[in-house]
Amino acid sequence: MKLNTLPSEFQKALPVLEKIKTAGYEAYFVGGSVRDVLLKRPIHDVDIATSSYPEETKKIFHRTVDIGIEHGTVLVLANGGEYEVTTFRTEDVYIDYRRPKTVSFVRSLDEDLKRRDFTVNAFALDETGQVIDKFGGLEDLEKKLLRAVGNPAERFNEDALRIMRGFRFAASLDFTIEPQTFLAMKEHAPLLEKISVERSFIEFDKLLTAPHWKKGLTAFMDSKAYDYLPDLAHSLEKLQSLKATIGDDYVFSTSEQAWAALLLALKIKQPKAFLKKWKTSTQFQQDVDWIVSIFRFRLTADMDKPKLYRYGKNLVCQAEELRQAQGLSVDFELINKLDADLTIHDKHEIVVNGGMLIKELGFAPGPQMGAVLKAVEEAIVLGSLANEREAIFEFIKENLLKQ
Repeated sequence: MKLNTLPSEFQKALPVLEKIKTAGYEAYFVGGSVRDVLLKRPIHDVDIATSSYPEETKKIFHRTVDIGIEHGTVLVLANGGEYEVTTFRTEDVYIDYRRPKTVSFVRSLDEDLKRRDFTVNAFALDETGQVIDKFGGLEDLEKKLLRAVGNPAERFNEDALRIMRGFRFAASLDFTIEPQTFLAMKEHAPLLEKISVERSFIEFDKLLTAPHWKKGLTAFMDSKAYDYLPDLAHSLEKLQSLKATIGDDYVFSTSEQAWAALLLALKIKQPKAFLKKWKTSTQFQQDVDWIVSIFRFRLTADMDKPKLYRYGKNLVCQAEELRQAQGLSVDFELINKLDADLTIHDKHEIVVNGGMLIKELGFAPGPQMGAVLKAVEEAIVLGSLANEREAIFEFIKENLLKQ
């Protein structure tokens, strides 16, 4: 197969490819970017594979960075872009079911492509637009089939993270996993316990936020891979409820919203503790925790000013969208009205601060002053106090200093 026109992303990188070839080496575009071109999807990173060894690549270009030179990757800075140029390589036995013990550089494209995970990720593309397909990937693209390169058991035993990647690709590409490939994924799922939680999170997160997340989640459940991930063991029925309660066409708007929906389905009482086991950031934990809290609050009450102020319109709307996805009543109009009526959206917007209370009213730093500022904040939020210097001082004198 030959492309009539190379996409602009590849055209911009063509001088890099041609410079390598002029130096006497082979060079091709490889990986997911080639797959995405064939599927008419947006291209993200343009990766290049070459027969030149890392030191040889560095001699060809003036500006390079050793970002993964032990694995054959050199970052080439050229034509206003950054391109990862990786030497054709083969890999020795894998340690910890993730990383090869040693990497051997080779001059053969065929040998390099053999180590790829799935056939639809094992394409190469030359400068003329010719697609090089050694493993039937083009046919698999036509069939919307996700199939491992070569022996699937070997691919997943080499790198168990490929199991999670497979579920993610099913969700993002709307592909069906080929039966033998799926069987190998299921048999090797216990190896996920040996994979770093951070990497599993990235793949699971991409699955949940993909357009066809239900398809990926179904494969994930059918494989019982959940038994080998943090706090998901024996959670099949709860995961099924996530599929059942969310509308079929719904796509999560953010990672935080997706994980909030997951935690609600799992009936997790302490979202932060759960997400900490997944090695997520403190900010992510808080945002997910708040979406869960808002959703649970809304099961028994309407939104009000204090709650909207506390959580912020963004997270409140994400929780409301989850209600909508589950067929529950929503009131975005009320949320917009409450937000418009708020005099402040953050305590830092209050025109009076602790320093002024010390200077003007003789307060001393400590719990009392903190309580006064909190009372001022609450009164402004409720709309009973104007966010004006004199009004706030009068409010403090009248209501707080006499206590």
